[in-house]
Amino acid sequence: MANSPQARKRARQNTARRSRNMSQRSALRTAIKQFLKLVGGAKSAGAAGAKAAGAAGAADANAADSRAAASAAYRAAASRIDRAAGKGLHHKNRAARLKKRLNNRLRALGAS
Repeated sequence: MANSPQARKRARQNTARRSRNMSQRSALRTAIKQFLKLVGGAKSAGAAGAKAAGAAGAADANAADSRAAASAAYRAAASRIDRAAGKGLHHKNRAARLKKRLNNRLRALGAS
């Protein structure tokens, strides 16, 4: 237990910072998971749509919608990653590595 006034204040600050960091880290993970869900689900949804409809036009429209949704989710995730790096939650090189990996998945989705 903190005995001096300075130690009590540091304990209060650490508690507030820890809760803020946990919240921001959770939001970052959620944004990444939403993007990965769209990218992973887009491949299976496109194949199922093509089988069900039996037409190439339906599959193309579904694929275009999923690419647009994945692109929007990527922008949201990249923004969260940049904000986390700017606030010291993650190192800037880790942020760049995360964004590169997500971008590779997005480009792979566009190529298929």
